[in-house]
Amino acid sequence: MSPYRYRRGISLVGLIYILIGLYVAWVHEYITPALLRDIAEALLAVLLWFLVLLGVDLHLGG
Repeated sequence: MSPYRYRRGISLVGLIYILIGLYVAWVHEYITPALLRDIAEALLAVLLWFLVLLGVDLHLGG
């Protein structure tokens, strides 16, 4: 095995950087509960597209 193996994935420093960024965005209201709900609805529509074609409403909450 080569001593210079390439490791995929995110490092601990990278993960901490992203988590701090998410916290700062939340505190400064760039990320809101409404935005998270919209993203969840979009992900459900992408993953369950066949249900959307059958007329199922994937909107969350009110």
